[in-house]
Amino acid sequence: MTGKSDSEAIFLRPWGGVAGAAMVVAVGFLGSRILGLVRTMAIADAFGTSPDLDAYWVAFRLPDLIFQVLAGAAMGSAFIPTFARYVAQKNEAEAWRLASSLLNLVAILTAALAAAAAILAPWLVPLMAPGLEEGLQDKAVELTRIMLVSPFLFAVSGMLTGILNARQHFFLAAVAPMLYNLSIIFGAVFLSEPWGVRGLAAGVVLGSGLHLLVQVPGLFGVGMRYRLEANWRHRGVQEVARLMLPRMAGLAAAQANFVVAIFFASRLEEGSISALNYAWMLTMLPLALFGVAIATAVFPTMAQQAATDSLDRLQSTLFSSFRYILFLIIPASVGLILLREPLVSLLLERGEFDPRSASITSSALLFYSIGLFAHSGVEMLSRGFYALRDTRTPVAMALISMVLNLLFSLALVGPMEHDGLALAMSLATIVEASLLFIVIRQRLAGPEAGLAGFLVRTIAATALMAAVVVAFIAVEEAIDPLGSRTVWEALVQVMGGGALGSGAFFLTAFVLRCEEARAFWHRLGLVRE
Repeated sequence: MTGKSDSEAIFLRPWGGVAGAAMVVAVGFLGSRILGLVRTMAIADAFGTSPDLDAYWVAFRLPDLIFQVLAGAAMGSAFIPTFARYVAQKNEAEAWRLASSLLNLVAILTAALAAAAAILAPWLVPLMAPGLEEGLQDKAVELTRIMLVSPFLFAVSGMLTGILNARQHFFLAAVAPMLYNLSIIFGAVFLSEPWGVRGLAAGVVLGSGLHLLVQVPGLFGVGMRYRLEANWRHRGVQEVARLMLPRMAGLAAAQANFVVAIFFASRLEEGSISALNYAWMLTMLPLALFGVAIATAVFPTMAQQAATDSLDRLQSTLFSSFRYILFLIIPASVGLILLREPLVSLLLERGEFDPRSASITSSALLFYSIGLFAHSGVEMLSRGFYALRDTRTPVAMALISMVLNLLFSLALVGPMEHDGLALAMSLATIVEASLLFIVIRQRLAGPEAGLAGFLVRTIAATALMAAVVVAFIAVEEAIDPLGSRTVWEALVQVMGGGALGSGAFFLTAFVLRCEEARAFWHRLGLVRE
């Protein structure tokens, strides 16, 4: 080191290493999230918060649960650290045998689960959404069976993503979600008229297929040697299974939070399920762009550091990345809260998405945004445990979060209806992130000195940003105090308030000597190292 802090050392490097990988992933996530917004707009225009769309969201949950629990567990927490260890030990032949066997096994197991779910759908769907009318439950069963093709395709595709990321190749894996979103947009725009919500289901299946196909050429680029074998006795496969089983429980717990929301929302007023999903998709924009993108890019590096017993470097990478995520996500969440109403109006309020839909969606967005920093923290901190090949601790925290979410939902759904369900998830996730931080801090002997000072400076800069945004909205609305919000007014508030608020935040953070602000301005070429 040459006197630079940990954060500067990681994020002020040239376009390589963690910073370069994070930028590739962030650009991919940005493209995917922009298309995700277009997807959300297309769905809102075609269906609003209609009962049929509620049935679609209920049907979407079961296929997504299968993929997230099985393939997501192998790719995210168990495969990459194990594969990295084989590579670090100069045993590439066995690394590729591990990848081939695991790829084939995950595909077989996912196909079996999807087939079983298709058979049991008439019983499973009413359990998830007992409040849906009988006709909507029948439609949800039909849509579930259509979309159960996607878990199999995503399982294979998810393993390809894990292989490419483990080899520090991020581009194709970042492009894949864009094609997925484009396919759903196609379904909403061109298939909704003749097929209704079945067009969305068809778009999901088409998108999952493209998500897989676009990554196949990348396997040649990383020199994968595929073998048609499914050797469950391979030591690496058994190691992945040991790591994977507790992670499966953790992911099941996380997915259970969405099932809980659907269960209670199905008993509320029409459109509540759709409003919660719209609000969550908008919340995912900053979460994916900042939290998931940085955590995804950093994870292979942390896995390699853990594999070579470089725990000091792992500690530096983890906590510097964690600080950088908080530096970006705290102001983003406050901005989302302040601009939620014009944002929802600007993006969604057209076609079948009427002012009532905008109102219930923006209120849910408020309560999801409260926990945005915690969701990002869970994304980053849990990967620190996975790099250390500890999947049990994040699972335990996820189970605690699941129980708390259920209890909070029971307490809040009565007085707050669907807003209470969004707040319940935020509160439960805040507890989960706090517990993860406490444990990993003890495991790695503390993050670094100055964390409290960093938070004070970041919050101070965020407070000034909030004041600027509130003042801008007040001045803008004073010009037309009696007028209803038009698309133009919403655009002015979102773009003007967002630009002024962001500028105020980064400038204030730089003046307050936040290292992360220095990294940001350096990336723009406005300051020297």
